[in-house]
This record gives sequence, C-alpha cells and structure tokens, in this order.
Amino acid sequence: MLQNIPLYDICSLSDINQDDILISRFAPYLDTHKNLFTTHRHSFYHLVLFTEGSGTHSIDFENFEVKPRQIYFMIPGQVHSWGFEGFTDGYIINFSASFIQSFVLQHGYLDNFSFFSGNLADAVINLPLETYEVIRPLFETILAEAANPGASAADMIRLLMLQIFIRVNRVTTTPTVNNSSSYNQTLLKNFKNLIEHHYTDIKLPKDYAAMLYITPNHLNAVCKDMMGVSAGEMIRNRIILEAKRMLTNPQLSINEISLKLNFSDNSYFTKFFKKLENITPEEFRKKLLNDHGK
Repeated sequence: MLQNIPLYDICSLSDINQDDILISRFAPYLDTHKNLFTTHRHSFYHLVLFTEGSGTHSIDFENFEVKPRQIYFMIPGQVHSWGFEGFTDGYIINFSASFIQSFVLQHGYLDNFSFFSGNLADAVINLPLETYEVIRPLFETILAEAANPGASAADMIRLLMLQIFIRVNRVTTTPTVNNSSSYNQTLLKNFKNLIEHHYTDIKLPKDYAAMLYITPNHLNAVCKDMMGVSAGEMIRNRIILEAKRMLTNPQLSINEISLKLNFSDNSYFTKFFKKLENITPEEFRKKLLNDHGK
C-alpha cells in the first residue's frame, strides 16, 4: 500500500551537511534517489533544466511531457513525481527560501517571478534556443563553484541563480503597458496570497474582497480578465488541490481531510469534491493507488 506521502528536505537528499542548497547534474541525482520517481513533496524550492530525455513528470497532479531545453520550477509543498523514458539528464538545484532571501533586501523577492507562484501554467517553460544557450553555461558555472568553492562561493552561486531567474523571467513575462494593468497584477497577486493563507477558513469571495478593500464585483472582474476564472473558482481550486494532496496520504481518512479543510461534515466535502472533479475522494484515492501499481 502507498505509504504516507514523503516530504523531503535538502538534508535528506544530500551527502553533505548542507540544508540550504543542493546542486547536481540530473542523471547522477536520479541514480542516487530512485525513490523520487514516486509521488513526493519537498520542503524547499526546486528547479530542473532538462538537456536530454523523454517521458513525463507530474506537478500537483498535472502531467507534462519531458523535453530537452525545458525548465520547471516548484515551490515548497507541491506534489511531484517522474515517469522518464530512457536516459534523462540536465541540472537540478534545490534551495531554501532563506538561501536567496539572506542575499537580497527585498522581502519575498522570489514572489516577483511568476514561475514561483505555484501556477503550473507559468512553472513549466520550454526555453527558446537562444535563452537555453545563455542559461546552460550558468548551470555549468554553478556546478563548478559547488565542486571547487573559492572565496564567497555561496554568494557567487546566488548571483548565478539570480541571473537564471531573471533571464527566464524575461522570456515569460509580458511587459506591463499601463498603470491599470500593473494595479490589477498586484491585486491578483495579493488575492492569491490571501487565498494561500486562508483557504481553509475563508471560503467566500466577498470576504477576500473586503480584505483587499474592493468590491466583490471588482475582484471577480479582475480574476476573469487575468485568469479566465471567477474569484470563487480560484478559492475552490485551491481547496481541491489541497484535498488531492492530502488524499495521497492513506493514513488520513476522508473524514479527517474534510475536518482539516474546515468542511462541516464528510458528506458535504464529498459532494464538493465530486462536483468539481466528477469523482469522489475515495475514487480519486483508489485511482492514485492503481496508478502507482500498489
């Protein structure tokens, strides 16, 4: 039977006593950590650049085709698995938020990058060749710094990582054309942050709108314009995502999950889940177990 979904920190994946950063070529990392093919989650930020390989990888239950020149980013807490076909290589960097935050004065600096938002549409990027040819040498230099650290090696690694983030961001970000667009982007970002902190105890868009000092209609219009879904859908989608993450853990009963998500009873939670997913929580869990051949 599938055990409690593993949560890995950097120390548990490293042969050295370093809890802030792990840097490796991807193929030897995979060879060492074969357990990471099955569903697991991380307590750290995680990025991979594929240089060769095929198959699939899954982030928060959405599957992506593995492609050379593809880079993906994950934030702490996301659920993850790999299904590679044949030899796969590239680069991997696992790092804590404090590794970067200790270097920059701006609080929440990583939140400036859409690929660290947790939105999967922004997190998996197929790089243009010209960007890939600039970024790959940066990974090589990071590996060299980690293997033979000189003076201020950690700071050099941070600088190189920031270069990677900024160059990828330039590929993925559409320039803001007016103040209204910039305001709405900030509003949406603040709404997402509020959902992340309150999705278990605040379920209604009007309550989030009040915290943002705008009307519910304004919030809904911004969400539909920028995300293509209503404010209510964004809240419900976050609840469903956490429910799915919890359902990977067979040690938690359906009733326990419904309580953790602040549903009044198990029956209401089951109806909520089935309405959005066309499958009951129990059926979703069984499908996960079958997919893992357990």
